[in-house]
Amino acid sequence: MPLSLQPRVVNSLSWKVAGAAGHGILNAGLSLFGKACQRGGLQVMATAEYPSLIRGGHNHLDVRVADRHLQAHTKYITLLLALNKDSLDKHVRKIVPGGGVIYDADEIPDPQITRKDIAVIGVPLKKLALEAGHEIMRNTVGIGASFALLDCGLGPLQGVIQDNFGRKGEAIVAGNQKAAQLGHDYVKVHHQDIFPFQLRFKPPQGALFLSGHEALATGAIKAGCKFYAAYPMTPASSLLHVFAKHEREYGIVVKHTEDEIAAVNMAIGASYAGARAMTGTSGGGFALMVEGLGLAAQTEVPLVVVESQRPGPATGMATHSGQGDLRFVLHASTDEFPRIVLAPGDVQECFAFGALAFNLAEKYQLPVIILTDKYLGESYWTVPGLPPAPAVDRGMLLNNGHGLDLPYRRYQNTPSGVSPRAVPGVKGGTHVASSYEHDEEGFEREEEEIRVMMHQKRFRKLAAALLDLPQPQLLGPAQAEVTFVAWGSSKGPVQEAIRILGQEGYACNLLQIPCLNPFPAAFVQQVLAGARKPVIVEGNMTSQLNSLIREHCLRDVPDKILKYDGRPFHPEDIADEVRKLVPKKGYAVKAGAW
Repeated sequence: MPLSLQPRVVNSLSWKVAGAAGHGILNAGLSLFGKACQRGGLQVMATAEYPSLIRGGHNHLDVRVADRHLQAHTKYITLLLALNKDSLDKHVRKIVPGGGVIYDADEIPDPQITRKDIAVIGVPLKKLALEAGHEIMRNTVGIGASFALLDCGLGPLQGVIQDNFGRKGEAIVAGNQKAAQLGHDYVKVHHQDIFPFQLRFKPPQGALFLSGHEALATGAIKAGCKFYAAYPMTPASSLLHVFAKHEREYGIVVKHTEDEIAAVNMAIGASYAGARAMTGTSGGGFALMVEGLGLAAQTEVPLVVVESQRPGPATGMATHSGQGDLRFVLHASTDEFPRIVLAPGDVQECFAFGALAFNLAEKYQLPVIILTDKYLGESYWTVPGLPPAPAVDRGMLLNNGHGLDLPYRRYQNTPSGVSPRAVPGVKGGTHVASSYEHDEEGFEREEEEIRVMMHQKRFRKLAAALLDLPQPQLLGPAQAEVTFVAWGSSKGPVQEAIRILGQEGYACNLLQIPCLNPFPAAFVQQVLAGARKPVIVEGNMTSQLNSLIREHCLRDVPDKILKYDGRPFHPEDIADEVRKLVPKKGYAVKAGAW
């Protein structure tokens, strides 16, 4: 069918910009295209993939746009903006029939595209960028050309350019606005066919456009976090960037430390002194923090740690995503100590858990670990707003001797396991805090009965904390053909897969487990007992969640959809796996490319 006769598809597309590091891929896709669509009243989801290179390599960013809230990206491309030949070769097969590609005719004189079911549009990006002022604006020319093809005008884009480049001066703003206009006008003149995919902007909705790590840091700041220490390690570095950006505005001490050992110990010290403190890292850095984690547990100092996962082992794949650190985080210690492990699944949960973690850490005086990953932490979503942050609860923190019984016993053996906590400077609150096993006053002791008493005291905190923890959710109909079981960033792709499958007559729901320690065994057991076809979806090879279910519920989930290539789940791939497990007449597994 000629492209001009294809049925119109309005406000439902996936746009990809691809090129080498240094081509401004992130700025083009996120700061310009994505934000322009957001300002145009549409729902946006954006995710990037990039190597550990400053220049060269292959970078690409996907922006998905729709009228409805989007929970994940898609594996298919509606419109590709290719800034070099390598990008064209890698992605052209993923373009949907009726879609198109805009390529740099200056960079790629012969695109060698054989497909006849897509629009192939050469635009002299370099030439037009030079006309606008500088070759570096090739990406902006390409965005203007994209909006021309999508037939939506440049109004929101020109406003976003003003906001994005205003601090660099009016010459930069004017140059980029001219570049966008030149790209737009070139396509309007040289490509007369109607493109089947179109955008129709609406009045702005006042929604937010932010990443998981931006939301998490915002939640922490809302909760009163006053100290953040970290050594940069992708993908946790984006947390450090947010805190550094806002340190003066909110009176936060932000430390770029020499290594992760220093980071965790500085955070422990700040918390001991009475500040709400956090540190963040990825798997390799967390390995260096393990002894400090034990110190926080032994001294019962509140500590919040964000472990943003990437594929390992060792250096692994520094700029990619995975869910392979679950077991590591659950058991990282010498001997045993209680910890709470939270796993947000979307932006709103990142915000909520970023705030809640401090209440839990202080109320129960133990380490709280928040598991994120590159996909959840660095991808961006449109959200209507953020949930209310929980009221600040500092637990049994003593203030100027109020409520302090003398002689003061910092590690008093209470029924809940939680003891009154004094910080330096509190009258009468002098005590010993060290890494040694100790008695109620903190003095080193090695008698059997003291050791047993203190070990049991520390573990009683988990039972006391149960009612304050995020509870597992069964999302979707109570009765379903397929019950997905997932944690963390897999939540969004699973929900999008449920939507795809629902259009084909499948009834599916999702058991999301947002707190992995203490494990909600009773609820999980109840759901699995009633599930017709439970299926675990998880970003690791060994199905660590299944082993956790086996440990706590004494049962296996036989069917699993696992992914460990460093990339997040595609909803379409999850749907394909379900079609294999539960075949339906008339629906076949779909091809992965055209």
